[in-house]
Amino acid sequence: MFKKILIANRGEIACRVIRTARAMGIQTVAVYSDADSLALHVREADEAVHIGGAPASESYLVIEKIIDAVKQTGAEAVHPGYGFLSENRAFAEALDAEGIAFIGPPAGAIEAMGDKITSKKLAAEAGVTTVPGYMGLIEDADEAVKIAGDIGYPVMIKASAGGGGKGMRVAWNDEEAREGFQSSKNEAASSFGDDRIFIEKFITQPRHIEIQVLGDKHGNVLYLGERECSIQRRNQKVIEEAPSPFLDAKTRKAMGEQSVALSQAVDYCSAGTVEFIVDGDRNFYFLEMNTRLQVEHPVTELITGIDLVEQMIKVAAGEKLKLKQKDVKLTGWAMESRIYAEDPYRGFLPSTGRLSYYRPPQEKVADGITVRNDTGVYEGGEISLFYDPMIAKLITHGPDRLSAVDAMSDALDGFRIDGIRHNIDFVGAIMGHQRFRDGNLTTAFIDEEYPEGFDGAPLDDTRQKALAALGYVMMRKRLLRATQTSHVLTSHEYDPASEMMVDIGGAVMRVDEAKTGVTLDGQVVALATDWQPGDLFAHAEVDGETICVTVERLAEGYRLTGRGRAVEVKVRSLLAQELMQHVPEVVDDGSDMALICPMPGVVMSVAVAEGNVVKAGQPLAVVEAMKMENILRAEKDVTIAKVLCAEGDKLAVDDIMIEFE
Repeated sequence: MFKKILIANRGEIACRVIRTARAMGIQTVAVYSDADSLALHVREADEAVHIGGAPASESYLVIEKIIDAVKQTGAEAVHPGYGFLSENRAFAEALDAEGIAFIGPPAGAIEAMGDKITSKKLAAEAGVTTVPGYMGLIEDADEAVKIAGDIGYPVMIKASAGGGGKGMRVAWNDEEAREGFQSSKNEAASSFGDDRIFIEKFITQPRHIEIQVLGDKHGNVLYLGERECSIQRRNQKVIEEAPSPFLDAKTRKAMGEQSVALSQAVDYCSAGTVEFIVDGDRNFYFLEMNTRLQVEHPVTELITGIDLVEQMIKVAAGEKLKLKQKDVKLTGWAMESRIYAEDPYRGFLPSTGRLSYYRPPQEKVADGITVRNDTGVYEGGEISLFYDPMIAKLITHGPDRLSAVDAMSDALDGFRIDGIRHNIDFVGAIMGHQRFRDGNLTTAFIDEEYPEGFDGAPLDDTRQKALAALGYVMMRKRLLRATQTSHVLTSHEYDPASEMMVDIGGAVMRVDEAKTGVTLDGQVVALATDWQPGDLFAHAEVDGETICVTVERLAEGYRLTGRGRAVEVKVRSLLAQELMQHVPEVVDDGSDMALICPMPGVVMSVAVAEGNVVKAGQPLAVVEAMKMENILRAEKDVTIAKVLCAEGDKLAVDDIMIEFE
């Protein structure tokens, strides 16, 4: 077994590999860029080596620098994690040439399966059903439009070397095919250093289901069940679960056996994933094979009890798999939410900055429920614009699907992040969505259920009353504390009136104290809480239901966040509430005379010049943030007065890019 390994990656996956290596008694080496000198994976590793500038092209993607770090530290093997060099044939070959073990599949398998065009051809030859498409190289946008028309819209435009949703676009017409081809090509070049593009038929109402495979160097290959990955936004997975609520045993077995056959055809070893698109009749079509560990691997680990990183390390060291297919048992249900640095209330725009608070829920195994949090950040650390926006992966496991979903809802309520925008509310809202709870999923779920964007989960009457009661009790505690002076309690001399008004979501209620809680408009609400002013979370039991919310103080109350929604609870005296009707509403007209940069990023291109007349919907500029291209469009017909940015400029949020007449 290896004594020391190097992790050629960063963030949560680097920390994840370090955790297993430490449990196996193996020392670890981290590598880091200028932007990651204080990163968590650097802190957790036994050693760390600086490898270059912040852009991945100057550090994590430079093979020579990784190999130099291996030689400096005496590491015997390299784990690539996912992304970066994990599916790079040249990297695996360079390590082999230096006598360094690669904790992944052989270069031949990477070459055969890591390229999506080649893998589809091989899959077809092996008898695996594939999605109709054009597997040749596409030279330019004109050819892409012609091919898309021949296949028939809608089509999926994809990067051959892609992964993680990068370099993927769905086109429904010639204009979208032309635009999508160029954007996919640009993203592919930026993320993978390979701008080859292919086009295939986009299957409507599909499910994205993948099979985890595990093989050794002695010809043994197993499948470890499936993962449902249909909850996606812009082809980027958001929520994954295992097993799938849609597959039956017959389909699972067929998909698993085909995945094993394909793996054996390319002499595959290590952990890998065979991805399929599945239609409503459970017909499945091969999409691609990821010759690496997947982001969502923890859900498979929790339902099988198998540590995939440990198995990868053992396989790389030449050990045989001790498991047989008959030994693989799927127990319970696991759910994973990807916590991203993005703002779901503003079109999921990327967010960067310092984590002023980072308080994840406590990891635990108790009462049949497991809570696990894989992360690569810490309180006080920074989220950089140079890398993927993932902050953490929150995973839960329970005896059945709804218990795993409910455990996830509870864990999300106990997860607090301040300093940047994040998507905790969004994934929390999905957990409570009835269609999701019913398991009625497709890859179009987010587009169909949130066509106008996200503005928080619905607030029903029961939840509204519970938060109103809790907010009142919290405000009363705050007011009573304000009556105290040093060592002397003066509340008997000045006791704030107990009867007050609560304004929540536009609903106004009269509230007063009661023996067992409070009264809301004359109705008794039983409430008990140990919250004290200054606590970041409030736990309470309201009418027999346990709730947990994060707490943000407001001038007249609190913003309470949980179950996918932030709710402002404003508590006022009777007189103050009466006077509120005379206060004019402040309206922010905003400015429609300029294009404002909605996120920190780099200008990739500017599509207009001074004096141009543009129509609503026409592209104005493209900004790249966190490895994704964002096309900024005109919201109405305008004339360009002045262009204030150029290709290559680094912009902050709210920087003015273009002025209109």
